Amino acid sequence: MRSLTRLDDWTVDDVAEVFALADAYRDGRGPTTDGSAVMFFPATSLRTRVTFERGAAAMGLQPIVFPDTTLDKPEALADVAGYLASWADVLVVRHHDLAVVEGLADAGVLPVVNAMTDENHPCEVLSDLYALRSSGADLGTLRFLFVGADGNISRAWQEAARVLRLDLVQCCPDGLATPGAVWTDDLATAIRTADVVLTDGPGRHAEALEAFRITAALLDTAPAGVRLAPCPPFVRGREVSDDAVAYPAFVGHAFKASLLPVQQAVMAHCTGLG
Repeated sequence: MRSLTRLDDWTVDDVAEVFALADAYRDGRGPTTDGSAVMFFPATSLRTRVTFERGAAAMGLQPIVFPDTTLDKPEALADVAGYLASWADVLVVRHHDLAVVEGLADAGVLPVVNAMTDENHPCEVLSDLYALRSSGADLGTLRFLFVGADGNISRAWQEAARVLRLDLVQCCPDGLATPGAVWTDDLATAIRTADVVLTDGPGRHAEALEAFRITAALLDTAPAGVRLAPCPPFVRGREVSDDAVAYPAFVGHAFKASLLPVQQAVMAHCTGLG
């Protein structure tokens, strides 16, 4: 039994096993079972929830979905997990507080998958990395540029970079970088060597990040074959310009198709189904 709360807790072998399982699910030959996946999602969840629910059902895990606020009560998380272990095979939890996800996992009775917190978003980053790998890219040779402030997406990329030894640079105004990140505030220079450009919504730093908007003119200066992968939900004219979204580098909606097989693979790996 494994849990995925932080990518820092995983190894290169864990990631490789998930990618191999994702290949199998993508090709229609992934392992199946008969059980249930209890899930906690806020009403605003869209892509992550659709792919977890659809993915679980397709692999034989009946999705039983609750609002994330179901976990916001005095009952000890160990007791919540202990009772659910009688009926569930895995917990998929999207909750603002990583401590809630970790508390359920620490009970040690059920595998727990972090479907997003305010601290990180490991499945989202694994999906992007899998999509890049599936396109034939060698992850170890790519130069990743994350343009945006500290937040759950930035921190998830930092986690992935530590596990997989990725070449990752964060670009944002001074004082807004994720602690420990390799950082620059010179976007014009940084993008000239970037193979993959990543963004996230600016949150409360919208004004400070205006000068860091990715545009077609900036992408023109990037290496040939650069990929632009803004984390959804993105807003045209905010972190990325309209012409950047229309640019050939934009990997688009098809890139996120990897969420389905990757999240199936994560559930399979955590439950030992693989």
